Order: sequence, then structure tokens, then C-alpha cells
Amino acid sequence: MSHHNHRHTIIHEQNFNTAFGIGILLNVIYIIVEIVYGVIINSMALLADAGHNFSDVLGLLMAWGAAYLAKTAVTEKRTYGMRKSTVLAALFNAVILMTAVGAITFEAVRKILYPEPVEGSIMMIVAGIGFIINAVTAFLFMKGKENDLNIKGAFLHMAADAGVSLGVVFAGLIIYYTNWLWVDPVISLIIVLVITIGTWGLLRDSFQLSMDAVPKDIKLKDVENYFRQLNGIYDVHDLHIWGMSTTETALTVHLVIPEEQKDDFFLKKVCGELQEKFGIEHSTIQIEKSSQSASCEMDKV
Repeated sequence: MSHHNHRHTIIHEQNFNTAFGIGILLNVIYIIVEIVYGVIINSMALLADAGHNFSDVLGLLMAWGAAYLAKTAVTEKRTYGMRKSTVLAALFNAVILMTAVGAITFEAVRKILYPEPVEGSIMMIVAGIGFIINAVTAFLFMKGKENDLNIKGAFLHMAADAGVSLGVVFAGLIIYYTNWLWVDPVISLIIVLVITIGTWGLLRDSFQLSMDAVPKDIKLKDVENYFRQLNGIYDVHDLHIWGMSTTETALTVHLVIPEEQKDDFFLKKVCGELQEKFGIEHSTIQIEKSSQSASCEMDKV
């Protein structure tokens, strides 16, 4: 039996501490601005959005904490360390986003039914500040969103808020010139649809990873076919692939090789190709003479 662990690729080792720190600081400042102006102009919309942005700060703190915990050492109780915390953070971020969508939808419908006077000019200025802050924060996470679901969660959170703020800017502009109060809730509902489409993938993928499903960019059948085409392989069984974190994938498999003797060079070569072809970094391979010989899995009645 052999276990092989390659070094993480460069993208996995990127440090997003600065991005998290800047993002959290900017959003805290913006929350204070929203609360101050919300009280000054008696705007429940700004105060409600301040509460929504507070959830963003919590989301960023959660993603940052998970990124840190994923690097902690293993213990006797947690032999994989706390890598799975990145998956949980991504899942919670998706849930928070969907909850925010529900809150925005409720408020938008209420405003359609009961329009309220809005000061378009102040609305544009405050929302414009929010757009800049959220867009800058989202940009800080853009480079890592394709390779780390946890970072993708932070990116989507900030990008969604930037979209909300931009929509509010346009709504404020239209209201300023036309006094059409229905524009604000209608644009909010359009933004809700965009956020929901973007968040659904994050929710689905993070939930699947939390259930130890095969990561979406890996085809189980392709990996099995790779093993079967190796010289001397008679059978492949007990093949399992799962995400240890949002950036690391593990594999265990039993290879039946009845006649040919395989050495450590063979195992090292196979593990290297698994990382190169499929991005699987942690591979445990057991070689057997017979498919009946060494499986520890037992059927439960």
C-alpha cells in the first residue's frame, strides 16, 4: 500500500490574508457610513442594507477563519486537520447569500405594494460608495475564485453586493429625475435573480463537497479508466474520491495485479499522473493479488 502527497500547486498556496483584512475594514467603514446617513435622512432602506452588509463582514470573517484553520496541523482527533472547514465556510456563505436574497425580495415586494419617498441624490451617493468598496473587495478575491470554493464564496458575496449597490445607484438616478418610486424595488428584484443564479452553483458545489462527493471537475469514470489501462491491472475496486477541502482532493483505490510485481517507482508514477491529469493530490493505493483478498469493507444487514 502506498500513500502519496504532492506539494500544493501555487494557486493553492496563495495567501489571501491581505484581501480579507482590506475587505473587512472597507465594509466596516461602509456600514458606519450607511448607519449615519440612514439615521440622518430617516432611511430604513440604508439601515436595512447596513444590516445586510454586516452579514457580509461575518461571511468574510468566516471564510478567512476557514482559510486559516485549513492550514493547521493534524491532531490525534483530527487526522486531516481542519481542511473541511473551508467547505463548511463556503456552504454557510451560500446559505447567508440565499437568506439575504429572501430578505431583499421581501423588502422589494413591500415597497411595490407600499411605495415610500426616497431621496434619490443621497441614495446615489451612498450606494456609489458601496459599489466602489464592494467592487474593490471582490477584485481582491477574483484570482482565487476558480480554484478555491471558499474564496469563490467570498468573491460572490462581494460581487453580489457590488451589483446591488450599482442597481441602487441607477434606481436613485431614475428616481431623482422622474420620481418613479417603483423603480427601486423592481431593480432590486432583477438583482435578486442575478444573485440567485450565481449563488446556486456555490450552494450546490459546497453541499456536495460537505457530503464527500466527487469534486465536480473530476469524472470518476475517467479516473477508473485511467487505472484500468495501466499495464498489468486485472481489476479496480473500492475507488473513492472526495474533497478534503475546497482546494485539495483525496483518493483511495484497490488495484488487483495478480502476476506482475509493482515497486515504489510504479506507485510514485501513478500518484504523480493522478495529480497531473486530475488534480488529485492525496492518493492512497493498495495493490492486491486477488479482488477477494484485502477489502475491509463489509456489507451491513
